[in-house]
Amino acid sequence: MRTAARRRIRLFPLLLLILFLTVLGILLYRFLRVELDPHKGQVYIYDGFDWIWYTPLEGVEANPWTAEDFLFIGNRPVYLKDDFETKIGIDVSEHQHAIDWTQVAAADLDYAYIRIGRRGYTEGGLFEDPYFRQNMQGARNAGLEVGVYFFSQAISVGEAIEEARFVLKLLDGYRVDLPVVFDWEKISSEDARTLGLPVATRTDCAVAFCETIKNAGYTPAIYFNRNIGYYGYDLSRLTEYEFWFALPEAGYPSFYYAVDSWQYSFAERIPGIETETDMNLRFIPVPQQEETEGDAA
Repeated sequence: MRTAARRRIRLFPLLLLILFLTVLGILLYRFLRVELDPHKGQVYIYDGFDWIWYTPLEGVEANPWTAEDFLFIGNRPVYLKDDFETKIGIDVSEHQHAIDWTQVAAADLDYAYIRIGRRGYTEGGLFEDPYFRQNMQGARNAGLEVGVYFFSQAISVGEAIEEARFVLKLLDGYRVDLPVVFDWEKISSEDARTLGLPVATRTDCAVAFCETIKNAGYTPAIYFNRNIGYYGYDLSRLTEYEFWFALPEAGYPSFYYAVDSWQYSFAERIPGIETETDMNLRFIPVPQQEETEGDAA
């Protein structure tokens, strides 16, 4: 009996050691698993080319929408929730030629974005869109809300400010309901002066344009597609401006960050326009009533 007791006494420290090592192993495993997770703090997104692990930018609001929030009736998306009001609009330029704005307004549209001008991508000259004045007057007379966009190829802050001042001069005398938009797009041609422009410089240009527009009393916005949105801008520096996001032929604005407008088609046929036309859905937040103590009770 005494021998068995002595054995139990000697085994007890061994059991405690085994228990300690087991607990320590579990804790180390959990710690190392978390610390060695290569995707800690990342999200899994589709960037337009592939599914990737992506590190979200700090301070940029995430997209609140999923495909289930939208229903297409015909060719037009309907937003199914009540936290945003939506409006349908088009964007046009000289590529749409002469437009019958009376017919356009009758096609159940709310607004039109009109290209005010552009910068050339080779020589860098500034040009007024030849249909700008005609389209501004026609859309306004037809009762549509109006905004404008400028096709930028700025490669410096100085050029971006020059573009904004060019826009402001052309806008003199016109009423604008919607934002004035900075539309910088990548040109793949070998003679494009913007090839290889760094992200920081492009972002600097967007800020310079938007601040010049804002200081003149207008609301600025930035247009981009998914590629430029993820890889062409530092969006954390652009959160004070509206985002106009281009993703046609998709069930919803599939982008990690929240946007204010969604260009959902490049190929709509609108009465009064002889060419295919871009279509857009604009989101206007609906003020939410705060719950009072009486409501809570």
